[in-house]
Amino acid sequence: MAREEQRALRFDILTLFPEVFGPFLDATMLGIAREKGLAEYHLHNIRDYSRDKHHKVDDRPYGGGPGMVMRCGPVFRCYEAVREMAEPAGRFVMLTPQGRTFDQALAREFSRSDRIILLCGRYEGFDERIREGLPVEEVSIGDFVLSGGEAAAMAVVDATVRLVPGVLGHRDAAASDSFADGLLEHPQYTRPPEFRGMTVPQVLLSGNHAAIARWRRAQATERTRRRRADLLNTQTATTEKNDG
Repeated sequence: MAREEQRALRFDILTLFPEVFGPFLDATMLGIAREKGLAEYHLHNIRDYSRDKHHKVDDRPYGGGPGMVMRCGPVFRCYEAVREMAEPAGRFVMLTPQGRTFDQALAREFSRSDRIILLCGRYEGFDERIREGLPVEEVSIGDFVLSGGEAAAMAVVDATVRLVPGVLGHRDAAASDSFADGLLEHPQYTRPPEFRGMTVPQVLLSGNHAAIARWRRAQATERTRRRRADLLNTQTATTEKNDG
C-alpha cells in the first residue's frame, strides 16, 4: 500500500558505528528530505543492547575458523526494542552478500514503504539464528566484500530517499536517471556549446522536444547495448512476460 503523501519514510539503522552516518545523512538531498519532513533517520548502537560488561557483541565461531561472528542476543534485543519505538513494523532488512541484489526496482519498492529497519553486519557474519528467528529480508548491494554493512546501508538509503515524491527538485529528475526505465542514462551536456573542439549535438540545441526525446532514447539504448547488454535482455524478458 502506498504511503500517505505527507508521512515521512522512517529509517532505523542498527549498527556498531552510528557515528559514521552523521555527515552523510545531513548532507545534500538526504538532509533536505529530512528538512521537508519526507524522511527521518534514527541510529541505534547494537552495543547498547549487549549484556556483557565490555559491550561485546561478537564471539568465535563454533567449529573453528577465522574471524568472529555477531551474537544473537544483542541483535535480537536491539531489533525488538527498535521495533516497538514506532509503527508500523516496516521492513527489516539485513545487509549481507547472501541477499537479493539491490536494484532500482527494489529501491522503488522501499520508497513506497512507511518504515525500513536496516541491520548492518560486521566481522565474519551473523549467527544463523538471527536469520531463523527474526523477520529479516536479506539484501546485497553487489558481489564484492565490504568491511561492514554501513556503506551498504548508506547506498540503500540514498537510492531510496531520492525516489520519495517531493525530495528531488525537478519532478522528472528520478525518472531520467540510469536504470529508472531499465536503461543507462543518455549523454548529458551543458554550457558552453563548444569546448576544445568538442561540440554539443545539434539536436539538443534545436528546441524540438520530440526530436530530443527520440535522440535521448536512442542514445540510452545504444549505450546500454554496448556497456550493459544484460539490462536489455532483462527488459525484453520482462516485456514478454507482461505481454504473455
